[in-house]
Amino acid sequence: MNFEFTEEHTLLRKTVRQFVDNEIIPYIADWEINGGFDPKVWERLAELGLMGVCVPEKYGGAGMDYNSLAIVCEELERGDTAFRTAVSVHTGLNSMTLMQWGTNTQKEKYLIPQAKGEKIGAFGLTEPGAGSDVAAMSAFAKRDGDYYILNGQKTWISLCDIADHFIVFAYTDKEKAHHGMSAFIVEREWAGFSSKAIKGKYGIRAGNTGELFFDDVKIPVANLLGEEGEGFKIAMSALDNGRFTVAAGAVGLIQACIEASVKYCKERETFGKPIGEHQLVGQMLAKMEAGYEMSKLLVYRVGELKNKGVRNTRETSLAKWQACDFANKAADDAVQIHGAYGYSDEYPVARYLRNSKAPVIYEGTREIHTIMQADYVLGKRNDKKLRCMLPSWPFE
Repeated sequence: MNFEFTEEHTLLRKTVRQFVDNEIIPYIADWEINGGFDPKVWERLAELGLMGVCVPEKYGGAGMDYNSLAIVCEELERGDTAFRTAVSVHTGLNSMTLMQWGTNTQKEKYLIPQAKGEKIGAFGLTEPGAGSDVAAMSAFAKRDGDYYILNGQKTWISLCDIADHFIVFAYTDKEKAHHGMSAFIVEREWAGFSSKAIKGKYGIRAGNTGELFFDDVKIPVANLLGEEGEGFKIAMSALDNGRFTVAAGAVGLIQACIEASVKYCKERETFGKPIGEHQLVGQMLAKMEAGYEMSKLLVYRVGELKNKGVRNTRETSLAKWQACDFANKAADDAVQIHGAYGYSDEYPVARYLRNSKAPVIYEGTREIHTIMQADYVLGKRNDKKLRCMLPSWPFE
């Protein structure tokens, strides 16, 4: 076992932290009010090589390992969840799915410009009536010669109005249930495609989230991702990557809560002493630290399994569940430590609390992950090797 980060990891963390401190934190309050961040942030992410940090160099990426992606997500969420979400969706859910399941032609056409940051990728699985119950989706794609004709709707899609490419899931044979789903690469500019942002979100207000609509969208057969009927397996493997990035981001949010709380504990005095010296305040800080350290171990363990090319659905589920719960609790305690000030936007902890709730819900609710872990323990669930596995690192 080796719990040390490499010099490359350390330099990457320093670079992303400086970017967050200088180019996100000073502006995030205004971006929250405006409901979106400056598009130039995308340019800076690309310049720093963060749009394809764990994509092989031959496909336009930085060629770094999967724990490098975790570092990027951790540090971005320390600034704000909207930026980690952007990388989670673009890299974790879309680009890494193309790495795993895409043909060489698909990788050259879509993965390379995404890894370079020239194009943005997103992911369309959730529907108004299909969240945790993926089989309840109604989107349908019918084969018609050299095309599939896609009709349906997706909702709660991050980067809905921003992304250029979408990996979209739909039934091609409803009678086969899970085995009748397929995955497609869809371009924004195609006729019949439209999107609409969701307004009034509780948290992640600087992020773009909304709905996708497909009205007789013609998808070339060449844009079928994987084989027909493999959509459910592709979606679940994509979620392994997405959940990994969500868990890593939760680590960064816990750290942000610790930093803000420690700073306030040293500034604020009650009953003649700094509030950090009161035992129950100290207890909240101690629990934050425990959650932070445990979450890091779970997350970077998953990254190492990915580096080795080992399927990690069980470990990723546990990391996502626990890290997001710890982050939600840390944010709640951070608000409590700040007292009435924590209930306002004068300090960042109210934003942390708002942002911490969504990850407990999306990409598998805490209840879904609880059931998954129980099934593993009981021997009712066993993950088999997939037809296409995420490439191990170092990349060839």
